[in-house]
Amino acid sequence: MEIQYLGHACFKIMGKNLSVITDPFDAKTAGYAPIRQSADVVTVSHSHYDHNYVQSVQGDPLVFDSPGEYEAKGAEFRGILSAHDDSGGSERGLNTIFVMDIDGIKICHLGDLGSELSSEQLEQVDGIDILLIPVGGTYTIDAKAAANIVSEIEPGIAIPMHYGTKEGKVGSGKLDGIDKFLHEMGVTPEKKERLKITKNDLPEEPEVVVLKY
Repeated sequence: MEIQYLGHACFKIMGKNLSVITDPFDAKTAGYAPIRQSADVVTVSHSHYDHNYVQSVQGDPLVFDSPGEYEAKGAEFRGILSAHDDSGGSERGLNTIFVMDIDGIKICHLGDLGSELSSEQLEQVDGIDILLIPVGGTYTIDAKAAANIVSEIEPGIAIPMHYGTKEGKVGSGKLDGIDKFLHEMGVTPEKKERLKITKNDLPEEPEVVVLKY
């Protein structure tokens, strides 16, 4: 499996038989380079412009954008209902967490999660190998809450997303940079171009991987 970070909350996940793009953005308003890639599946955590710009993905992908169970090319997907804020969704609406089982590796994309996970939600994401987690605060959980969730889920690898960058336009400077999360986790990892991994490569203790976009 190979995971590429395209910026904001968007990743391309490439398995043996299928490719997935998560939360595609509108490059004009998000600030990152246009996606210009194809995929078999697109997951959309919620209907905001910086997460649901499906037309930027080439090909004719299946689009999963709500809670439920799905299947594509032998891979399994499960959408889990959550909130975009800490008020049950009354401020920013609802959010769908996606758990994907691809090539025997369980990946969880938390989308724009805005609150700590409930015990029921934690049960639904049990056994996650790779966690894609927002860390920038304001519109999502912040660095401290993200670190707590990593400690609760205990994934093999945690990959931060949805944080402030020089290129990113979302929030106009309201998103924290990645440093706060890394400080909370007590790590200083080097940035990687891509993550190439198999089930056997997964570490026994949680590690943080930072991907370039």
